[in-house]
Amino acid sequence: MENVKMKRFIECFLPSTACNMKCEYCYITQNKERVVKPIDLSKCEKMIGKALSKERLGGVCMINICAAGETLMPKEVISILHDILAQGHYVMLVTNGTLTERFKACCEFPEEYRSHLFFKFSFHYLELKKQNKLDTYFSNIKMVQEAGISFTVEITPDDSYIPYIPEMIEISRKNLGTLPHVTVARDERYRGYPFLSKLPHEEFIKTWSVFESELFRFKDSIFGIKRHEFCYAGEWSIVVDLQTGEYKQCYRAKRLGNLYADVNAPLHLCAVGHHCPEGHCYNGHAFLGFGLIPELDTPDYADQRNRVCEDGKQWLSEPMECFMRCKLREANQEQNRGQKFLTDIRSINCKQIIKDVLRIK
Repeated sequence: MENVKMKRFIECFLPSTACNMKCEYCYITQNKERVVKPIDLSKCEKMIGKALSKERLGGVCMINICAAGETLMPKEVISILHDILAQGHYVMLVTNGTLTERFKACCEFPEEYRSHLFFKFSFHYLELKKQNKLDTYFSNIKMVQEAGISFTVEITPDDSYIPYIPEMIEISRKNLGTLPHVTVARDERYRGYPFLSKLPHEEFIKTWSVFESELFRFKDSIFGIKRHEFCYAGEWSIVVDLQTGEYKQCYRAKRLGNLYADVNAPLHLCAVGHHCPEGHCYNGHAFLGFGLIPELDTPDYADQRNRVCEDGKQWLSEPMECFMRCKLREANQEQNRGQKFLTDIRSINCKQIIKDVLRIK
């Protein structure tokens, strides 16, 4: 198998709030954005292949796609997925696992594309149970697995789920042959994005550790810790709005340019450096897991996503597992002290500093 290195991590956001579920812990609910607004993805659908070409990005990249609502709801997503995979990239997509026709369409992709595709199935147990969609959910996972597409299953550890943990364990072992992973949710109603739980931290950890999830262990270990190291977000990774094409260093960091403005032009890149505006790296399981702060010793992303089932099958295909074990420093050049100093100067985001000082959202 070809030893492919990861050039960049591209975090892609779809500003679509459309969803067929109403989970209490959802970030849409927290931010009171339940109103469904149609989004126009025609520009993205037309230009995404060239905009994210392997030549433009400098090599093979890991690209994550996530919407505010259900990512697979917009009809254009399948063709967008296809065109990105056609560039040779690896693609991850977050989904609630209920839109069967979308998964059928993905299972018809060429074998090479399927081996580069990964679904993150959110296990919204209570909503699935309420809507009588548990069978649909697990059937879609089985369909994806049989098609050679990689996947993971993860639970958002909301307090409302605690009485149902034994049920979730039983149904997971029955249908998956193993346990789901567990993420760590944040409360976006409050500054700094604290834990989304009323439990004391020790009790929270004890409660959810029964799932023996490396994702949960690592996310908990970095949650709430302000990063002061030199971070290569903005150079080795970017955050993109797929609807508008606007891209930034990271979620609240400096704007860098527009992906669709000139698809033949090189990307403007500039690392965050020592100027991370976030209180903590709440999605560090990916950003830090892929090595945006090279000196940090972090578990491979594959270990946070894979499981070995009772029958010996794994959730990750061999190509996907190998790629998820990459660290970004393997395909990129680290900066020396002088270069880091200049990067820090260029990376200062005056607008964000003023907003933070004035506490303007």
